[in-house]
Amino acid sequence: MSTTTTARRAGAAGRAAAQSDWIERAGRVGLVAKAVSYAIIGVLALQIPLGQGGAAADRQGVLRRLATESWGKAALIALAIGFAAYALWRFADAVFDRQNEGDGAKGLAKRAKSFGAGLVYAASAWAAFALMRSASSDTGGNETEETARVLDWPAGRWIVLAAAAAFIGDGLYNIYRGWTQKFRDRLDEGRMHGTVRTWATRSGVVGHVARGVVFAIIGVFLGKAAIEYDPAEAVGIDGALLKLVEQPYGKILLGLVAAGLVAYAVYCLVEARYRRI
Repeated sequence: MSTTTTARRAGAAGRAAAQSDWIERAGRVGLVAKAVSYAIIGVLALQIPLGQGGAAADRQGVLRRLATESWGKAALIALAIGFAAYALWRFADAVFDRQNEGDGAKGLAKRAKSFGAGLVYAASAWAAFALMRSASSDTGGNETEETARVLDWPAGRWIVLAAAAAFIGDGLYNIYRGWTQKFRDRLDEGRMHGTVRTWATRSGVVGHVARGVVFAIIGVFLGKAAIEYDPAEAVGIDGALLKLVEQPYGKILLGLVAAGLVAYAVYCLVEARYRRI
């Protein structure tokens, strides 16, 4: 059997596996894990304007916090499996074009975005497993350390600027999707009754806009870190939320965005049930 024939059969087998029910189930499990992570981030951030002594957190911060709880190991296992399932689904979308995006520029861009999301959630799954094994809240770096390492690479400043542009672009796109309700294209609304459709739309609008605001802030400060060659300017989701507190009426702004992230978590649960995967 020739190498070409073997490669074709392997490719056909991979495409068949990518279209299987297991990948769909992995995607839905992953969306539930995504919902849980955003819900925890939003709830922790909401405690600040409510004066309950909370602290903003990003996904890695949530994992580190869970590692310190008595029940945290079980939660980390569940989230690690969920994040890994989400990554598997997005990789299948990217490599085997499950959504039939095609090989044109627009289709390849969407598939590249799916691949990037897969990398992010694969890293989150790995972080959860590492924290579970170490039982430590100190596993992993932070945005300042990671940005400093990248800035030291050849063309590191340009890489950070590219990442900043990507965050700003993704943030604006999330706001656009929320404002225009484009996210509804992903949902099988024919299976929803009126009340579910109404709340799915509301949570999607509010959630996408809030997520977009946070991503845009992250991008702005990443760009500032690159331009000023100062990794201390880099922030993650937690840093972006805390930047809001520093603004006029900051606690109100933070409360609105934090509530929006909880709404996005609700929307992720809607997707887990009704998204076309």
